Parts: sequence; C-alpha cells; structure tokens
Amino acid sequence: MVTELVELTDLVQVAVRDATKALLDADLATAEKVISADSEIDARHDALEAQCFSLLARQAPVAGELRTVVAALRMIADLARMGDLAAHVAKIARLRYPEHAVPEPLVANFTLMARVAEEMVVTAGRSLNERNAHDAGKLADSDEEMDELRRSQFRVILGDSWSHSVEAAVDVALLGRYYERIADHAVIMAARVIYVITGLLPEGENWPSA
Repeated sequence: MVTELVELTDLVQVAVRDATKALLDADLATAEKVISADSEIDARHDALEAQCFSLLARQAPVAGELRTVVAALRMIADLARMGDLAAHVAKIARLRYPEHAVPEPLVANFTLMARVAEEMVVTAGRSLNERNAHDAGKLADSDEEMDELRRSQFRVILGDSWSHSVEAAVDVALLGRYYERIADHAVIMAARVIYVITGLLPEGENWPSA
C-alpha cells in the first residue's frame, strides 16, 4: 500500500509541476494534459480506497497496522484533493489562453509559490516512503513560507500600484488559494506520516488540524 501511495504522490507532484508550467507559460497543451491526467489520479484514489476498505473488512488489522490503514485512507483523500487543485490551476491557464493569467508583477511570487508547493509534495511522499518523521516535520516550516508568499500577493493586489483588472485580481486570488491549499494538504499528509511512524499526531500552531 505504501508503494501505491508514493506512486500517487509522484503523480500529484507532476500535476503541480505541469499546472505551473501551463500557468506561467500560457501553455494550452500542458493545461489540457493536467486536466485530463486528473482522471488517472482519481482512479488511483478509488483503487487505493477500495484496497483499504477491503483490508479493514477482511483482515481486521490491529494496533500499528490499523493505524497505517486509517492514515492511508486520509492521505489518499489529501492526494486526490491536491490533484484537483492542480487541475483548477490548469483550468484558469486554459481559460485565459492565449493571455497569461498571472500579471507580470506577480510572476516571481507565483514561481516561488509553485516551487514551494511542489517541493512540499515531494517531501511528503519521500518521508512516507522512507518512514522519515524528521523530514515530515519540516513541512510545517515550509507552510509558513507559503503563507507569507500568499500575504505578499494580497499586498500587491490591494496596493495603489495595481494597474490590472478586477478579473486579473480575482484570478490571482484564486490561484494563490489553490497553491496554498496544496501546501496545506501536504502538511496534513506529513502529520499523518508522523502518526504512522510514532503513533502521535504533531502538535503546535504550525500544524493544521489533521
């Protein structure tokens, strides 16, 4: 099951990377690719979810095994949602094509935001694969960086120098929210990895509710 979860994480990481390319390059073909590929992520979600339910029903796992299956069910849902969010990014890129959905003043911000989000997905998958609670724990700090990038976006949108349309501001607000939520789901997934390894959920203000 862990192998399948890591494979699903890899698919999500590719979706985030390609969605960003579609967004920043106004790449219609890549946007369509991300949107179409979301069905594969959904299919993997359904197959893994069925596998977990089958294990619960037929093998009655206990203790650590039960903890793993329950955490896996939730991680599967987090990964499917991250895939959906990547597809939402691609859909905005497609909607604005051939124009760029991200105005020039925010290109650097979104480039960094996308890099942070993608790295967080990669770290979540690697920490699961390697059973590395230390790496998983680092994601809360990355989420702080994401939150600051999001605040920076709002400062630009609401600043006196914003010369773009209200429509562009709405696009930016939505896109920023999508990347922020990808990061949030990666952090929640990391919390569940820590739970599988240690039996305890991490605590603190930097950890979203898991």
